[in-house]
Amino acid sequence: MKVKVIILIILAVFIVSLFIKAPWVNFFSVTQSQIIFLWGSFALFILMGVPISFSLGISAFFTAIFIKLPVLVIFQDLTYGINSFAFLAIVFFILLGQIVNYSGMGNDLLDLANIIVGWLPGGLALVNILASMLFGGISGSSVADTASIGSVLIPMMRKEGYSTEFATAVTVTSSQEGIIIPPSQNMIIYSLAAGGVSVGALFMAGYIPGLILGLAQMSIVLILAPIKHFPKGRRVKKARIPMVLIRSLIILSIGLIVVGGIVFGFFTATESSSIGAATALIVSFLFYRKNMTFKNSVKIFKETFRTSVMVLFLIANAAAFGYVMAYLQVPSALANAITSISSNPIIILLMINLLLLVLGLVMDMAPLIVIMTPILLPLVEKVGMSPIQFGIVMLINLGIGLCTPPVGNTLFVGCAVGKTTIERTTKEMVPLYIAMVIVLIIITYVPNLSMFLPNLFHL
Repeated sequence: MKVKVIILIILAVFIVSLFIKAPWVNFFSVTQSQIIFLWGSFALFILMGVPISFSLGISAFFTAIFIKLPVLVIFQDLTYGINSFAFLAIVFFILLGQIVNYSGMGNDLLDLANIIVGWLPGGLALVNILASMLFGGISGSSVADTASIGSVLIPMMRKEGYSTEFATAVTVTSSQEGIIIPPSQNMIIYSLAAGGVSVGALFMAGYIPGLILGLAQMSIVLILAPIKHFPKGRRVKKARIPMVLIRSLIILSIGLIVVGGIVFGFFTATESSSIGAATALIVSFLFYRKNMTFKNSVKIFKETFRTSVMVLFLIANAAAFGYVMAYLQVPSALANAITSISSNPIIILLMINLLLLVLGLVMDMAPLIVIMTPILLPLVEKVGMSPIQFGIVMLINLGIGLCTPPVGNTLFVGCAVGKTTIERTTKEMVPLYIAMVIVLIIITYVPNLSMFLPNLFHL
């Protein structure tokens, strides 16, 4: 705590010195001072405990004053940042995720996963991963995945002899597949930040990487099973299998309607998300009436409203912050800095991955997508990477950040559900982290894995 206070005081003095143009900071050029002030003030507000969304907006506001940019521009950009009809898709995808979460559809997907892999060594851990892949393909949210599946499977895994920390680690890391396997609201955010990259192409590009990530995590479990003596799972009774398959196929068809509607040009992303939410609502009232009480229905719309406001407010402030960065020509400065180190595409992509991994440790996904996409996209296009492939690479990078301290929202939710500590859970995550990083490297340097399906469907 004392170290944090000392850093906070030093940073505050430094930022104030830049603002008043104190003589002891004159060795920076004007442009350097302005860029340092923007990022330094943002770091200062974060250390002070100000929420990220407010920190982005406030630092953009004070930087505008510092560089004598009309403050009205900042307020205009706050509204312009979310003044797009396409952002309604995010709201409807959040609603879809909440319906799936509260209706209990996840339980049928758990049963389906149990039928497929539950009988293997480490069966429940494998079920956890596969269920996340199936659930993520409907909800598109790692947090919803962790909260829903974790609340069921973590106690079950603990009862079967798994440690609480390992059960939580598997739940948290596997939930990242919901970000990559479509539909995903973060793909919508990236599409808009990238200047209108095809949502359908992004959706199709996520399937194979998401499958590879899931299989990599399953491989880790199978390797650890004999070492840690994981128990085999229980087989589902044959009499229940037909009903589980029918109900699961109905649930999975929601995802197919959403993705297929966009890919084949029947709907826009916004239309598809609203149709998906409406379909999920109908299915929940037809097959999950017990869970769709008035109380839960109110919770669904309340959580949707709360989450949507948070996400859109974050995006608005990130857009204002991004405008100031563009004005200060940060994208070209960063591109020049990276290319000055090496002109080798392999090295450049490695540095971009490292940058995103580090930023993912301290910032949430949505603002990073809005801020970093305009900066890094021109650079990766120069080295021959498709914007669609880069979208998947960025989401995998930032997904790793969501389950990594100190600002891993999914990790926090998982530890809260599992009633365990971040420190203990993080230790159990190490083999799973390694698998995720290996998959990230493979997806970065083997473009066909992301581009095969978009090219197949001519997207």
